[in-house]
Amino acid sequence: MRQISVGSRGRGCRVLIGAGLLSRVGESLRPLVGGGKAVVVTVPPVRELYLQIVLDSMEDAGVEPLVLTVPDGEDAKTPRTYLDVVGSMLDAGAGRDALVVSLGGGCVGDLAGFVASTYMRGVRLVHIPTTLLAQVDSSIGGKSALNHPRAKNLIGSFHQPELVIADTMVLRTLPTKEVRCGLAEVLKYGAILDSELFGILEGKAEEVLGLNEVVLEDVVCRSAEIKARVVAADEMDRGERMLLNFGHTVGHAIEAATGYTGYSHGEAVAIGMAAESRIATRLGMIGDGEAERIVKLATRLGLPTRARGVAADELIWLMHGDKKAQGGRLRFALPDAIGSGSVVEVTDTGLIAEAISGVLGD
Repeated sequence: MRQISVGSRGRGCRVLIGAGLLSRVGESLRPLVGGGKAVVVTVPPVRELYLQIVLDSMEDAGVEPLVLTVPDGEDAKTPRTYLDVVGSMLDAGAGRDALVVSLGGGCVGDLAGFVASTYMRGVRLVHIPTTLLAQVDSSIGGKSALNHPRAKNLIGSFHQPELVIADTMVLRTLPTKEVRCGLAEVLKYGAILDSELFGILEGKAEEVLGLNEVVLEDVVCRSAEIKARVVAADEMDRGERMLLNFGHTVGHAIEAATGYTGYSHGEAVAIGMAAESRIATRLGMIGDGEAERIVKLATRLGLPTRARGVAADELIWLMHGDKKAQGGRLRFALPDAIGSGSVVEVTDTGLIAEAISGVLGD
């Protein structure tokens, strides 16, 4: 097991990474529960695969859970689902000493985080991420959110978990598509923040896709370390942390334009990175060769780099709801070399439209 510490202005967070950690969840939760309710929020597929392992471990540690099952995917991140969870917690008598535990991927983690940040003005939070995307990215850093029809993650808060437990063994049961979606976030880290990680992906793409245990655990740890460093430097997402949005400005717009059903988050981010790399080349930040390396690696990882069924003008309109936008002006996290980048304001909507159009259609 490896442990990473995430510093923050409030509570610090420990991230535990290793194989077989699910069977030891109870001993990790016991010190955090005290006399409060342990509210486990999960989704049907994860409930079927892993809930019993978690419950057995909690029982062994003397932790009695309240289990709440919510819809899978983006349907978890709706105001209605949020109110259902809050109502169930109230019915069960959960108080300000409650501990909310997410068991699942990024969507249920976002929901659980928002519940924990707002229920009785804030209760404690633990994430047990079961997807690659959640282990390398969304479970770390304290962001939580619900979706609005016009913008992804528009309704949200910052609320640091006290603990993240990432069992890499669970990644073996992920559908191939989910593995690829997680690798989109790893690719993002490499392209914008860590050229060595980018090189590892280029050199070992097939091993990562094949879930080689040693390589995969190293990729998860390295990604978590990058996220922890960035969060410690900019917890509230006002500066360096915005770099983690490479591919997300266009990607989130694609998700919204397709009703959160056309493309998964990782797929939309991959397409977004292809589009935003084109923006970077048109601004003279990177050369065509560097942009092509990003697109080529995304393709090797089995990710799409083109979108169907959306129009550039619709995406630009939706992007004005992006959280990085200021004064109605769009800002993007763009690479200025493989492994580094900048957040830049782009006022030339014609340039944006032309770059985005290059990744739309067949």
